[in-house]
Amino acid sequence: MGRPDFSPRGGGGGGGGFRGRGGGGRGFSPGGRGGGFSQRGRGGFSPGGRGGFSPGGGRGFSPGGRGRGGGGGRGRGGGGGRGRGGFRGGSKVSVEPHRHEGVFIARGKEDVLATLNMVPGESVYGEKKISVEEGSEKIEYRVWNPFRSKLAAAIVGGIGNIYMPPGSKVLYLGAANGTTVSHVSDILGSEGVVYAVEFSLRSGRDLVNMAKKRMNIVPIVEDARHPHKYRMICGMVDTIFADVAQPDQARIVAINAQHFLKVGGHYIISIKANCIDSTAPAEAVFAGEIKKLQADQLKPQEQLTLEPYERDHAVVVGTYRPAKKNKQ
Repeated sequence: MGRPDFSPRGGGGGGGGFRGRGGGGRGFSPGGRGGGFSQRGRGGFSPGGRGGFSPGGGRGFSPGGRGRGGGGGRGRGGGGGRGRGGFRGGSKVSVEPHRHEGVFIARGKEDVLATLNMVPGESVYGEKKISVEEGSEKIEYRVWNPFRSKLAAAIVGGIGNIYMPPGSKVLYLGAANGTTVSHVSDILGSEGVVYAVEFSLRSGRDLVNMAKKRMNIVPIVEDARHPHKYRMICGMVDTIFADVAQPDQARIVAINAQHFLKVGGHYIISIKANCIDSTAPAEAVFAGEIKKLQADQLKPQEQLTLEPYERDHAVVVGTYRPAKKNKQ
């Protein structure tokens, strides 16, 4: 029995074998004590709690030793520290492919999402790197935090397909500083291309600097509302990913699809309900945006909320101008 043509689903469970020990059930545990990316619990990426990568507190990954979160901290020794959760110095980590080609799961004390680093030794936004020995060579992966990337949050939430296999071409709208773009770059590899569009000059500067080391990124500092301004730079693409957080984001995706997306190509749009109508329920806003997409021949296939990583956000995946079925 095949997948339903369009399946609105809640966020949460299971995507790709991540398991949390707390909070009940599978998936990442926002309040539990166990594995995965834990918003408040021990272990994983922990913005405010104990353990994991802890920018603001907790006993997380401490480059300076055993200290409480962040760099430095109190304590002993160097290396990876002895904090609870996350990757401890000296711990054995195995990396295995995720069901989405080009994405990996690093299994250690905690399971985390990762991509193969296209520029070994380089971090883009201070993310953790994992080196794994395979035979006589070392392979380096970059940890991908779903609290900092809507695409990662969708993958962790169990999205059916991201339509970004290695070697494909992607148009990324709303690239910002390039946090997620860098991971898309890793996924696509040297044979692929990601056209990254960002309107902000400040963020665009960071994007351009990153692209100097990643030759498969084409930075475009332009307004995504006017695709004709970069029509000479961007070629036809297999997939559009949009994270523009604008009231007319469905229209922005549609006009870019008309310019650059192949017939039968795919789109992924991150919808922020508050940006469109802060007075209406999020579910009603999502339904309204889907109708707008359908009117522009962007047929939705799947909908996924991004809780607990993003509040009142949903990702919609679909096909552009799907081929019509022949009647028998």
